[in-house]
Amino acid sequence: MAELTGSEILAKALRNEGTEDLFFLMGGPMLLAEASCIKEGIRPIDVRHEQAAALMGQAYSRLLQKPSVCMAASGPGVINLTTGIANALIDCAPVVAIGGSAPIGQFGRQVFQEIDQVALMKPCTKWADRVHNLKRIPEQVNTAFQKAMGGKPGPVYLDFPGDILYGKIPEEQVDWSLSGRPLLNARPMGEPAQVARLAEAIATAKQPIILSGSGVIWSRAWDELRQLVEKAGIPFYTTPQGRGVLPDDHKLSFLTMRSAAFREADLIIVIGTRMNYIIGHAAPPRFAANATIARIDIDADEIASSPRKVHIGIVGDCKMVLQQLLGDIDKRIDAERFAPWRKKLADGEAAKRGAPGANKPMDEAPIHPLRLCDEIKNFMQRDAILVVDGQEILNFGRQSMPTFAPGHRLNSGPFGTMGVGLPFGLGAKVAKPDKQVIVVHGDGSFGLNAMELDTAVRHRIPVLVVISLNGGWTADPNRDKPGRELGYTRYDKMAEALGCHGEYVEQPDQIRPALERAQKKVDAGMVAVVNVKTDYRARADTARFADYST
Repeated sequence: MAELTGSEILAKALRNEGTEDLFFLMGGPMLLAEASCIKEGIRPIDVRHEQAAALMGQAYSRLLQKPSVCMAASGPGVINLTTGIANALIDCAPVVAIGGSAPIGQFGRQVFQEIDQVALMKPCTKWADRVHNLKRIPEQVNTAFQKAMGGKPGPVYLDFPGDILYGKIPEEQVDWSLSGRPLLNARPMGEPAQVARLAEAIATAKQPIILSGSGVIWSRAWDELRQLVEKAGIPFYTTPQGRGVLPDDHKLSFLTMRSAAFREADLIIVIGTRMNYIIGHAAPPRFAANATIARIDIDADEIASSPRKVHIGIVGDCKMVLQQLLGDIDKRIDAERFAPWRKKLADGEAAKRGAPGANKPMDEAPIHPLRLCDEIKNFMQRDAILVVDGQEILNFGRQSMPTFAPGHRLNSGPFGTMGVGLPFGLGAKVAKPDKQVIVVHGDGSFGLNAMELDTAVRHRIPVLVVISLNGGWTADPNRDKPGRELGYTRYDKMAEALGCHGEYVEQPDQIRPALERAQKKVDAGMVAVVNVKTDYRARADTARFADYST
């Protein structure tokens, strides 16, 4: 009678859930589980810090709209996952985190690395649980995947004590009945009366806008959103993480008029995004005080707890509600109704773009970060996956580098975690190996997970990393910020030592040739780093997200 260990059952259960890639850092008591996953045909991608494993999983999930799996050893290993898992929670990414833990049979006796990991993970996840029974491992693994993708997606945690992982049970006693049970992928429709109210609000508005977020990506509702925008003729804006659901160069995208559109809109349709600080809580003075607020979200709690009164709240899946709305507005709304509003935004945008010096390249040295962003914008492929991480370069990049494909723009999201760039880039490349992946890093944020270059080299994950080297954590024109200075480190030399291609740039006209040389190396299967010295004085003048700033 064959016996299976808990580790072997776990590996088979993960494979039954469709797991193809595993992001992990080896260690006890997970070694047998990791080896068993490899035997099951799951690709092992071991990292240099557990945080990176969770972040790689987050990007992987966003690109493929399905759960990812990361794994860590007990105690400090699981604790190191928590930053990445918390970031996934705030970003609504379905990462399934699995951690080994001290033997449950000896819990309370101060054994090696004993700490209540489930309690640690609960505030960082949608759901956290511990395995006690080998028979039920397949059931609990499936439950973890169901919880991660159910409703509003998010991370989950499953804790495996060492005595469970190494315990044995006859194979026929394992309950596989729920293993691989299909994910529900529920798509609830909105209340028809509320959808009709929104259709009426659109029909009577004069200056409406649509403001969408990641919910449109998770529900794969970009086609429906495009139809709504184009049929009704409504200008649209997205959150930074929601970029690409419609291309940034769409005729109804007036990016430079974002602030004016927010202030002057009389109907604001918020679709699949939180009303958090990213959009100023949709509150005055950034948004008109007398505007009608409509909101579509799969999470009723999100609408019920909105920081500003929602006049028309629709609980439902974005794709389904937009289909309903399209049916309600058909033959009722003439896109020409909003022609004066669109012209107002278009004229304002043209004036800004036509202002003296607006389109002039910045040729001075040290290089201005906007010049670096402009070179990347003109270099990257239209369907490139662009990851931006840092302080100034993130803010400059937000306003200057476009995205044209759904889900192909990644940054730290609402939680604002530094160091996500390189792990996100690697997770994205694993998810979509045929796409160009460009990671644009600040030098400070790069240092947090820089050793993942080694991960990229070892696992042959060819990405292009561009570093804005302004010598510190933030712009500092007066050199008065404590702890800001990092120096102008030759990260390109460090990259070369790890087996990457490296480039160092100090002059604006050297940027494009360096990018082209680096991309050729990436296309040949190498990891490449382009280290660009930028102006430490250049401070991005974008919307403030807090009363204080770095």
